[in-house]
Amino acid sequence: MEGVQTLMASAFKSGVPAEVLHLAHLRASQINGCSACVDGGVKHAKDAGVTDDRLHMLAAWREAPNFSDAERAALALTEDVTRLDPRDRVPDYVWAAAAAHFDERALAGLLLWIALTNLFNRVNIATRQVAGATW
Repeated sequence: MEGVQTLMASAFKSGVPAEVLHLAHLRASQINGCSACVDGGVKHAKDAGVTDDRLHMLAAWREAPNFSDAERAALALTEDVTRLDPRDRVPDYVWAAAAAHFDERALAGLLLWIALTNLFNRVNIATRQVAGATW
């Protein structure tokens, strides 16, 4: 766990705003159906200043007016990295949109954060963690 915590700290030091990282975590957790991570993700996002309006609209972020262009780019990248569609794993246009909003270090931090979220989702789902019990 110490190594994972070091990776988490690196993601938060990458220059990506904490709100963006929390939104990405929550969106990946929604996609993966990890109730423990959704529960904890909402709590951490609120602690970081994400409003209830934005949390409620996250699942429909493409249609909702609550998100900046940078957040939309991060959420699109989150979805494609989480789903890894075998036909076009992460489309060039999704990567380019994210790269337009985040410098190389921040983009690496965001990608690391998405990967860590997917790690947490898979571990928590496999070990049948209950929402609210681990946070």
